[in-house]
Amino acid sequence: MWAILKSRLASGRKRTAMAARFARREDGAAALEFAIVAAPFFAIVLATLQTSLAFFAGQVLESAVADSSREILTGTAQNASLTQSAFATAVCGKVQALFNCNNLMIDVQTAASFGAANTSMPTLTFNGSGAVTNSWSFQPGNPGDIVVMRVMYQWPVFLGPLGMGLSNESNGNLLLMATATFKNEPFLVAP
Repeated sequence: MWAILKSRLASGRKRTAMAARFARREDGAAALEFAIVAAPFFAIVLATLQTSLAFFAGQVLESAVADSSREILTGTAQNASLTQSAFATAVCGKVQALFNCNNLMIDVQTAASFGAANTSMPTLTFNGSGAVTNSWSFQPGNPGDIVVMRVMYQWPVFLGPLGMGLSNESNGNLLLMATATFKNEPFLVAP
């Protein structure tokens, strides 16, 4: 009996010693710490990349609107009798590397005064297949008219591992919009 008790006591000590050695080991600590920190780290990296790309795309769109609005401001678009699709092609030439030109939405309207100019972000409506159903006007105006040019694009965003997203639309995209409001120069109208 004493031998059995002695044997169990010895095996209990061995288990306690093994547990103590296991608790003192540090070779797996780095892997465990990385596993704890990895998800938030990658979420922050993805959120930073997504935000940077969206900001860069917005700046490219702003630059394209500033450049393209000069065609209306100086009367070049009016004298060339540009249609909305022809003007969209001109805008697309300035952003084609970053945007899908078929998804650019261009709205050009005249306003009675700068205070009455509509520069707000529109509410997009969608059909059953997810396509935008809003209709956009193209009124470049005459010499001396106040014109508001809005160019919009639905930038696709992805959700990071922790649900971080930039979307401001019901379909999960980010609506980027660049606006230029100006008074047309007194250009000569072509006969």
